[in-house]
Amino acid sequence: MLRRLLQQRLLRPVSIMQLLTGVPRFIFFTGKGGVGKTSLACATAVQLAESGRRVLLVSTDPASNVGQVFGHDIGYRITPVQGVLGLDALEIDPEQAAESYRERTLAPVRNLLSAADLASVTEQLSGSCTTEIASFNEFTSLLSDDHDTSGYDHVVFDTAPTGHTVRLLQLPGEWTSFLNDGRGDASCLGPMSGLEKTRASYAAALSALADPTRTRLVLVARPDPSSLGEAARTSAELAATGIGATHLVINGLLPDEQVSDALADAIRRREAATLNDLPAELAGLRTDRVALVDHNIVGVEALSTLLAPPRPMDASADVPPPPPVTALPDLASVVDDLAAADHGLIMCMGKGGVGKTTIAAAIATALAARGKSVHLTTTDPAAHLADALGGDTGEITVSRIDPDQATRDYRDRVMATKGANLDDDGRAALAEDLLSPCTEEVAVFQAFSLAVAEAAQRFVVIDTAPTGHTLLLMDATGSYHREIVRNMAAGMHFTTPMMRLQDPGYTKVIIVTLPETTPVLEAGQLQADLERADIHPWCWVVNQTLTGTGTGSPMLRRRAANEADQLAAVAHQAARVALVPLQAEAPVGHDRLADLGRALQPV
Repeated sequence: MLRRLLQQRLLRPVSIMQLLTGVPRFIFFTGKGGVGKTSLACATAVQLAESGRRVLLVSTDPASNVGQVFGHDIGYRITPVQGVLGLDALEIDPEQAAESYRERTLAPVRNLLSAADLASVTEQLSGSCTTEIASFNEFTSLLSDDHDTSGYDHVVFDTAPTGHTVRLLQLPGEWTSFLNDGRGDASCLGPMSGLEKTRASYAAALSALADPTRTRLVLVARPDPSSLGEAARTSAELAATGIGATHLVINGLLPDEQVSDALADAIRRREAATLNDLPAELAGLRTDRVALVDHNIVGVEALSTLLAPPRPMDASADVPPPPPVTALPDLASVVDDLAAADHGLIMCMGKGGVGKTTIAAAIATALAARGKSVHLTTTDPAAHLADALGGDTGEITVSRIDPDQATRDYRDRVMATKGANLDDDGRAALAEDLLSPCTEEVAVFQAFSLAVAEAAQRFVVIDTAPTGHTLLLMDATGSYHREIVRNMAAGMHFTTPMMRLQDPGYTKVIIVTLPETTPVLEAGQLQADLERADIHPWCWVVNQTLTGTGTGSPMLRRRAANEADQLAAVAHQAARVALVPLQAEAPVGHDRLADLGRALQPV
């Protein structure tokens, strides 16, 4: 019976979206966090499989939720997707990839090295640089080696949020150049030990990425200026590496309805204005538009219809009553509690696209309005705090831990200190070693550590990178802490960045989420990961709720009704909760950020 139903599904006509016309072997989905890359990648994989193709769906996101979308475990192994003939999936796990990489590197020399030398090489293989290389090798092997993919017509990649995907796609070129120039020793001895063997793999991956007949790069965005601006920047950055985006999907457009209200009308006006003013970098791309739906995109049936032509809304369908407007915990009360102190570290963390940048900017603005000294910064390569602030920083110090600038500063600092007493040959060797892509990971960690330390004198609000990459940064922080502890003499006093993150009097971790199934599940997983490191989140902020708006739109009311279970799940897990409702106007600029915490009234 199941096989017959599945065979019948294969006969369904696929959608006529440009995205699915003439699909090459590889297809990448990338974009700002939370724009729907995973849903679109999964739906594309399902459509291709239902048309009779053999498809492998791969997630390169450290915080992958492909398994949650399909309703069963996927994990770090090629796994058949239940209910879809011809579709397999794989979630690349950075930690498992790094462990496998370490074992492959150490196994041939474990019995040849002394205990001290083995410990040294093992330590060199324990950092975030090794994790990056290991994940990168998994990615490039899928592009360049037919061993795992020869049986598939298509390989669909669901990637990490933009900044980290750009980094991933740039790596084949960076490592190929690094190897071709004959560099790599000293600080990269452990990680570099296996790179020479994969020179051909990197070159083949770079060739595949740059060939539009083999690889389709799809930019995904929401119909808002920030998301489309990020897509435009991504397109330009990738073009500079020889990789050209070909398609754009604008996801989550609010459909027309027979009944509407002020909030829905304002959203549609905002979306229309945005689409009429697309960035020039996107104007030439083949573009598809996908409508917002009133349910969670979970399960094969929902995925099968996501890319189909939209159906008219059924006006006779049951419409829930308007969501209540009640006294809800708001952001202003959270800031009041934070402002009881005069300094401290505030870290906004969570899945990409949940609004961490907006919430961080709103908290910084509110603290500054209360007379506090505030430094607002970000560790997210794709974040643009100036956009959130509308160009008006007021009394707030604003910065960005930019990987390129942090790396330049780190190289200059090392050359001025360790290189000061070296001869010309020694300085040349040190400078060459510092050109390794590994250096960036060390530099970003050091810049982050300086921001953590600054919170002893003022408020430092950090807008972090999306979950998976922030956890890698936390891992680097823990590795540094363990190294300091191991080398400190008994009785010596010291304070590491990890100790400050674990101090609830010094650090307040705020988890930002959305009132939807997957973001709430991922927020709970993030909290569990942090608590294993003895870092205990102080508050959860549920952003863009429809609860509290009093909307009359049937579409938005259905979505609001779906929020109740998720808000109950948040209340069960969080020590403190604040709700921030969906805004009729984008919360950009000082005045709207200042109002964000007080907006729990009908619009």
